[in-house]
Amino acid sequence: MFRFGIFICLFFNCVFCIGQKSQLLDICSDRDSSSYTIVDVDDLFSERWDTLAQPLFWKKIMKLGPDTCIINIASSRKILCFENTEFWSNQTEDQKLKYKDSLRLLNCLEDDSKIYVTSGKRDFYLVNKTMPSISKAVNIFDDNKVDPWYAQAILLIESPKKLEYSNVGAFGPFQLMKSVAKAHGLIVNKTIDERKDFDKSAKAAASLLSSVCIVEARRILGSLEVSYSENDLWFKLLVLHIYHAGAGNVEGFA
Repeated sequence: MFRFGIFICLFFNCVFCIGQKSQLLDICSDRDSSSYTIVDVDDLFSERWDTLAQPLFWKKIMKLGPDTCIINIASSRKILCFENTEFWSNQTEDQKLKYKDSLRLLNCLEDDSKIYVTSGKRDFYLVNKTMPSISKAVNIFDDNKVDPWYAQAILLIESPKKLEYSNVGAFGPFQLMKSVAKAHGLIVNKTIDERKDFDKSAKAAASLLSSVCIVEARRILGSLEVSYSENDLWFKLLVLHIYHAGAGNVEGFA
């Protein structure tokens, strides 16, 4: 769910998306000669996805420095308080539990209400640095007959700051797992990791989406007898969720 919130508010903060109707937009900078192609996401605004609790919460997180964290109710993302990240990190687990218990009592929450502590990520979601790569990804996805909307979404969510491994081993601009990357044509061994090659990684991601994620989204919705259009924004968000979490995990919430 958190990736959904990040994605919505990323575009909510990108004013070039507002009010546009075409599928692909060319953005030219008046500061240099660069030109970037981005995918229109007008539906995010016309359907009011930008007003939901998760996007609004993540909008705050993306503007907040890493030295501050927001203590919030997991189910609603209601903010309970702000805290210094270093102070929180230095607490023992017992102290953290007591802190959360005091917040439950103060806010009249149930004893089993889950409380999250989310640090600011302003230093990670560097949208301006990601923009140049979007144009290249859009072309690659288009060439492989995959909606370039997905390319833009993945790039803005996954590695806008730098290439790095996730805590589960995903790597590269499209955050592909080793086994997934190899299954879609990339070389990943002790000496070579093609996940860091932008073009090859983008092509593998497009292959994953078309042959697995979209197919699994169709299957899940078919089993639930849910009618849909693959152009619907909610369908694309479902596909994106499958890309990140796997069809099995997504189906478990259906």
